[in-house]
Amino acid sequence: MSAKNLIFDLDGTLWDSRATIITIWNEVLNKHQLIQKDLKPEDMNQYMGLLADDILRDIVPGISDREVREVLSEAVQKENKILPVQGGILYDSVEETLKSLAKNHTLFIVSNCQEGYIEAFLEFTQFGNLFKDFESYGRTGKPKSENIRLIMERNHLNSENSVYIGDTQTDYNSATASHLPFIFCEYGFGTLNDSEYSPSVSKLSELEGMI
Repeated sequence: MSAKNLIFDLDGTLWDSRATIITIWNEVLNKHQLIQKDLKPEDMNQYMGLLADDILRDIVPGISDREVREVLSEAVQKENKILPVQGGILYDSVEETLKSLAKNHTLFIVSNCQEGYIEAFLEFTQFGNLFKDFESYGRTGKPKSENIRLIMERNHLNSENSVYIGDTQTDYNSATASHLPFIFCEYGFGTLNDSEYSPSVSKLSELEGMI
């Protein structure tokens, strides 16, 4: 595979922010008396990469639309304030690999997160100079496949020299819908329907030998 433009998912691909996020969600959910016991970081595994309102509706069945808006508004405000300071845990070799790849490739991020989340990641890691552009559901209200296409159109990318890199079936589906090749990160939160899918990496540094 030869790719000049590398479009990355964020959660489960570049970092793990569950410990920070779960503390915020527990605080907000308890304030609204919507849970009987605190959520644990591992409880979020099944939700990483999904839209926040879908996650909340699954955690709190029957929650009203008004409560969804209120809870998410509070949680997002807290996350965007705390994440740039407390951040998350970068996966093995992510920092070195991104800095190396950025020398000869152009890097992007597309995530299903809220507006401000990617910005928080870039501020915490000081990786802002490594990525040319990014897009999120929170900023556009569009699904990941459309945000990938927005990045491609905005930066004049083509599918022949670009690739999407992520850790879930949603990432794979979004790349396919955008006519992009996909590289699966085995170490992340998700699985693929095709358990023997290739190309895949067990740590991010393996990308350098593939693209």
